[in-house]
Amino acid sequence: MFYKKTGKPEVGEIVLCTVKKIVMHSVFVVIDEYERLEGMVHISEIAPGRIRNLRDYVKEGKRIVCKVLDINRNTGNIDLSLRRVGTSFMVQKLNEIKQEDKAEKLLESVGIPLKYDLKKMYEEFGYKAVKEYGSLYDFFQAIVAEGEKPIKDLDINPKIAKPLLEIVKERIKPATSTLLGELKLSSYKPSGVEDIKKILLDIEKKGISVTYLGAPKYKVEITSQDRKKSGDILKKAMENALASIEKLKGSGEYTKIA
Repeated sequence: MFYKKTGKPEVGEIVLCTVKKIVMHSVFVVIDEYERLEGMVHISEIAPGRIRNLRDYVKEGKRIVCKVLDINRNTGNIDLSLRRVGTSFMVQKLNEIKQEDKAEKLLESVGIPLKYDLKKMYEEFGYKAVKEYGSLYDFFQAIVAEGEKPIKDLDINPKIAKPLLEIVKERIKPATSTLLGELKLSSYKPSGVEDIKKILLDIEKKGISVTYLGAPKYKVEITSQDRKKSGDILKKAMENALASIEKLKGSGEYTKIA
């Protein structure tokens, strides 16, 4: 994976990591998606139950999917959890990484006839594509759906634009994209349960699936061929849900998962 995000992930975010070091009660990892960023998984966050030997669960060099639990404001230390990542979230993250790796290989192949390496291709338009569409793969999916328009919108060099369009049409198939998040809604009013049910029903009317995870948590999920559009729908729905629960004197929180 060539492209790295800057800054730090959000609390609750699901991230791909590589195990760097294992000590008696902790596992230290490199957070692969971010630039020069590391984190720590305490033994209690590796798996449920008593753990006798950490190496029964993880090994140096192994890639694992973790959830960001906390980021210390003073030290910048990042606490992670392996055991709190559900199977669906783990599969979703691994699929995203696989898709992005595929997109980078395609980007690299477009640059070969021009004698541009992957770094140069990112400088030409890759970084702009990620900023605008969220990922390189999603940019390529936009090309599949809309043809030349996304390429023209980014004002890509014509000597790159033509082979890019051809190879994307040839190698990238239309695919659905799933966005996941965790919504927490709480209310202690006598009508609290009914209030929350109404908010969740309004979310589902937007085409978003809601799954009960155990009070007060709900998994929200939306799938479509247009990731950017579904992302906008999900974001708006979550903003409305949080505004609604606050207006009803309850509390709410939304965390983006993938």
